[in-house]
Amino acid sequence: MPIITSVAIKRLPHSRDLPLPAYQTELSAGLDLSAAVEADVVLAPGAHAIIPTGFAIALPAGFEAQVRPRSGLAAKSAVTVLNSPGTIDADYRGEVGVILINHGKAPFTITRGLRIAQLVVAPVRTIIWEEKGELADTARAGGGFGSTGVA
Repeated sequence: MPIITSVAIKRLPHSRDLPLPAYQTELSAGLDLSAAVEADVVLAPGAHAIIPTGFAIALPAGFEAQVRPRSGLAAKSAVTVLNSPGTIDADYRGEVGVILINHGKAPFTITRGLRIAQLVVAPVRTIIWEEKGELADTARAGGGFGSTGVA
C-alpha cells in the first residue's frame, strides 16, 4: 500500500484550463508536469528555456520535489531537464518552472499542455557535519570517476 502525504498546491491564473500534476499509472513515481505557456515556445538545437507549469506548492518540512526528465521526450526528441534533477525545497513558494534544453538536431516546439517533465516528491534528511581528522578506510578508498571494476 502506498504512503500518502498531503501537499498543498496553488493553481495560478494562467493554468486554469490545464490539469494539475498527475500520476499516469497506479504505480508511477512521478507526476507529469504540463507546460503552461501562453504561446508556443520553439527551442532551437542547443537552446534552453524555463517553461512555466502554472502552479506553486507548499511541501511539508522534511520533503523535496525533484523535477526530472520524461523519458519519452528525451528518447524521441533529445529534449531533457537541464539541471536534472531540479530540486524544489520545502520553503519555496513560487511557480514551479522546468528548465528544458534541446540536445537534438531539429527545433522542438513546446505547446500549451504538453507534458514536459515529471515531479517526484521525496523525503530528505538534514545532516550535521561531524568534522574528523581521519575517515574510516574502505576497499575503494579515494578511487572514483570510473575507477571501480578497472583492473
